Amino acid sequence: MEYDIKDIELADAGLERILWADRDMPVLASIRERFERERPLEGVRIGACLHVTTETANLVRTLVAGGAEVYLCASNPLSTQDDTAAALVKHYGVPVFAIKGEDTETYYNHVDAIIDAKPQITMDDGADVVGRIHESRPDALASIIGGTEETTTGVIRLEAMAKQEALKYPIVAVNEAKTKHFFDNRYGTGQSTLDGIVRLTNRLLAGRTFVVSGYGWCGKGLAMRAKGMGCNVVVCEIDPTAALEAHMDGFSVMPREEAAKIADIWVTVTGNLNVIDEPCYKNMKSGAIICNSGHFNSEINIPWLEEHATKKQELKPMVDEYTLEDGRTIVLLAEGRLVNLSGAEGHPASVMDMSFANQALCAEYMLAHAKDMKPDCYVVPEDIDNEIARVKLETLGVTIDTLTDEQIKYMNSWEMGTV
Repeated sequence: MEYDIKDIELADAGLERILWADRDMPVLASIRERFERERPLEGVRIGACLHVTTETANLVRTLVAGGAEVYLCASNPLSTQDDTAAALVKHYGVPVFAIKGEDTETYYNHVDAIIDAKPQITMDDGADVVGRIHESRPDALASIIGGTEETTTGVIRLEAMAKQEALKYPIVAVNEAKTKHFFDNRYGTGQSTLDGIVRLTNRLLAGRTFVVSGYGWCGKGLAMRAKGMGCNVVVCEIDPTAALEAHMDGFSVMPREEAAKIADIWVTVTGNLNVIDEPCYKNMKSGAIICNSGHFNSEINIPWLEEHATKKQELKPMVDEYTLEDGRTIVLLAEGRLVNLSGAEGHPASVMDMSFANQALCAEYMLAHAKDMKPDCYVVPEDIDNEIARVKLETLGVTIDTLTDEQIKYMNSWEMGTV
């Protein structure tokens, strides 16, 4: 078995952490039990480009239990947990190509290793495998029947491909499932981003001005959690409806150039390019901390900092201070990469339980239905979404109401009005 990881000797420690995460992933565990019985993915090759974390390891275990042959690489150069990668290789026999801190060349070599396996299903987080295949590895298309996509940034790329008729096979946008973005994006990103910032800086958050660029589900969760930690939260937005919602949720809303003047900590969660850019840097107060919790580090214009700084100093691992020509300093965390995975452990297992339940079930769905699907970006079928929510509630010991026959009849009629 070919693989490329940091150190196989880390495997036993990684196994312990994988099993610890598994305790808080009961939905995925229930799917794994069924997959072991039914083997719905028997003989299917899956090429997965995901964050190599303990939660991902439990997804991989589930896919393998279903009969799949899984090849895994990292979806970000800084998000790999090296002990998890080792455990997957040693204890589960999964070819893993991921090393925390790998350079860009190694990163794409690892992506190519996944593509070389000739996967039938791609499983992406950020659409780098899909992009690579379509741009420079069209030879892989012959074996692929479909794919899944985990995150907002990847869905944006795939929808652009579909719109331009460049996408060559169907992909289910797992990120669009209610049981994914309502929970993973909001509660997962909200908690794990603050976790990464605190671990890297050990700064007190209470009383700080905390700027959030982007008020989608990730931004909502982050703003809510920062407020709960005592921050004065400012939201920057381009969408008038999202900005209005942020305002009515009790947050200050202002343009980025104004926010730069008061920001103590600034986090981007937009999925766009150069969100923190030259106009921000010129207004930013000395000592401001900037970081990103979106998928790609392009949300922060790091080349501008590199070009205009008179000095760059690593204060501690993944904490870099740039001194500008006028003497002001700006602190960048985790090279502008996902601060929640680079500086901490990413989302808690309980929310990834639902996200990865979607991945597992959508792989099964894709195998059964891809032949009838045109190349496009699809939402998760509602019955899958609802079943995951139902099972999650059951594992939490929460029961809900059901409609009576009388109510069902009323909901399906039009005759009854004002009485």
